[in-house]
Amino acid sequence: MAATDFKDYYAILGVGKTASADEIKKAYRKLARKYHPDMNPGDKTAEARFKEVNEAYEVLGDTDKRQKYDHFGQYWRQAETAGARGGQSPFSNANVDFDNFEFGQYGSFEDFINELLGRMGSNPDFSRSSTQTGYRTSTRRSTGFDGYSTGFENAASTGLDSEATITLSLAEAFHGVQKRLVLGREEFEVRIPPGAKPGSRIRIKGKGQFSPYYTSQRGDLYLTVEISPHPFFQFDGDNLTCEVPIAPDEAVLGAQVEVPTPDGSVTVNIPAGIRSGQSLRLRGKGWRNPKGDRGDQMVRIVIAPPKDITPAEREHYEKLRSIRSYDPRSGLKGVRL
Repeated sequence: MAATDFKDYYAILGVGKTASADEIKKAYRKLARKYHPDMNPGDKTAEARFKEVNEAYEVLGDTDKRQKYDHFGQYWRQAETAGARGGQSPFSNANVDFDNFEFGQYGSFEDFINELLGRMGSNPDFSRSSTQTGYRTSTRRSTGFDGYSTGFENAASTGLDSEATITLSLAEAFHGVQKRLVLGREEFEVRIPPGAKPGSRIRIKGKGQFSPYYTSQRGDLYLTVEISPHPFFQFDGDNLTCEVPIAPDEAVLGAQVEVPTPDGSVTVNIPAGIRSGQSLRLRGKGWRNPKGDRGDQMVRIVIAPPKDITPAEREHYEKLRSIRSYDPRSGLKGVRL
């Protein structure tokens, strides 16, 4: 990765390095909503920012990945996969102050390693761990048909098989997609079947390491799927979950509201008297499974009172309060220690 490719994920989300998990999530949701393609149809700049924001949150929103990123900067994947054979990074026991590293100054991962070796040259823990794990790197990157990175990063090999990750959008994972991957001088297409979920593994036969003894023998490539966070849909097994706000009058009187699903919006009947936090089930509108069946979509209802109201609305709300017979706290009167 060239120095000019360095991405400061904290700067992308507009938070400091000491930001809490809640602050990072809040910043992500705000930016994801701002740059979402549905809110900016046809805007390529917004689309690129949306992908960048998702990439940043994928790392900083995960405690383990964030810790690695804080240590190794843009090289956190390479540094960790370097130790995959032994189950431990060769740098995990190294006594190095990574806060002093300016990751953007390095032209490549190899330059970063050379600097790191210079700081750890006499460290016996590093020498031992690097020998045991068989540390090595190989640059492998892929691009999708649209020119965006698919998230396929440096791989660590076990035997002749190779491991790597591929990052998909929720739409690509749901519908399935064909990606063009580039490994060194080799270029080939990979078909991701519909219904891939985070952690799904896809085996690409004959695309792993070549045997050093038999040129006709070659291992397989295993892709682990990662899915970029979506501002509306979330996973719950084979089901999808979402949160839909309704107005107080809709909660009292009932309503018909439009709810997005992977297949497009559908009209949902909101029963009168529904409470905030209750969920409605949309059968067959959830995630696909490998057999082609569909889970359900769970719609969590949230009653959202307006923050700004007109004088006429205020008058009606005050009148309603004066004539209301229902006491939502009547059950609390007998509560004692």
